[in-house]
Amino acid sequence: MKGLVVKNTGSWYVVKLEDGSMANCKIKGNFRLKGIRTTNPVAVGDEVVVEVKDGASYIVSIETRRNYIIRRASNLSKESQILAANIDQALLIVTLKEPVTNTTFIDRFLATAEAYNVPAVIVINKVDLLADEDEKEYLEAVKMLYETIGYKVVKMNALSGEGLDELRAVLVGKTTLLSGNSGVGKSSIINLVLPGLNLKTGSVSESHHTGMHTTTFSEMFELPEGGRVIDTPGVKGFGTIDFDKAEVAHYFKEIFAISADCKYNNCTHTHEPGCAVLAAVENHYISESRYSSYLSILEDSADDKYRKPF
Repeated sequence: MKGLVVKNTGSWYVVKLEDGSMANCKIKGNFRLKGIRTTNPVAVGDEVVVEVKDGASYIVSIETRRNYIIRRASNLSKESQILAANIDQALLIVTLKEPVTNTTFIDRFLATAEAYNVPAVIVINKVDLLADEDEKEYLEAVKMLYETIGYKVVKMNALSGEGLDELRAVLVGKTTLLSGNSGVGKSSIINLVLPGLNLKTGSVSESHHTGMHTTTFSEMFELPEGGRVIDTPGVKGFGTIDFDKAEVAHYFKEIFAISADCKYNNCTHTHEPGCAVLAAVENHYISESRYSSYLSILEDSADDKYRKPF
């Protein structure tokens, strides 16, 4: 019998079967993703085949994935975590205060989405906390930066509902992965979109100004107006997986566009003469923060520099 994985607790999976019933399943067999070691061989969003034996349900195979989002597992440098599979878009929820989401984290997420052909949308939550003029100017600068590159940006205040209508329009009819640092308000936003769900929400650590985990597993929820959202545990950083260094520039839209004017076809945009990207950075056509994020993926050796939220 076929079904859709709607919840992953790490030890077992909830599968919505074709007849609409739910089955708690274990996995049977060895599922591998292109030789990559994963902490979760089956992910929310996977279409699977379920067999029942001796009263227990088992996932015995996974249908071919249309796409997926994957990141390096937090403390296991050789293992990875599939956040979700078969999604229409990824929604990255960020905050510019309490906690601060740094731009390297944002750019690594966006680059991964580009690499796996998943459209991405940025939601800036807790805009009400940005009270003084400098903070408001920074908010508009971040919004303009990513909109200029080509990403949709939604400003939100999950407490008041500001931005909710715009967000609903983004979500309707699509399967959407929600991700972000701990404490940015993913659960609060889902509670807004799905009143009555009452997901547990957390606070921000006073001492470290970082979010504390409230969601401990991934789960899919149906939207009444059509579509689905997948809530995922908050992450401290976003480690990229198996990027070919020659292709990293492809995952930064503005860098890729300008690289067509580089003198050399194999330009790494780090030191070569006649590099159009370096010239664009110097002339502020490409932001320094985006270029720094590009370099960090090229290096990708000092892991802790992007696992910290700020």
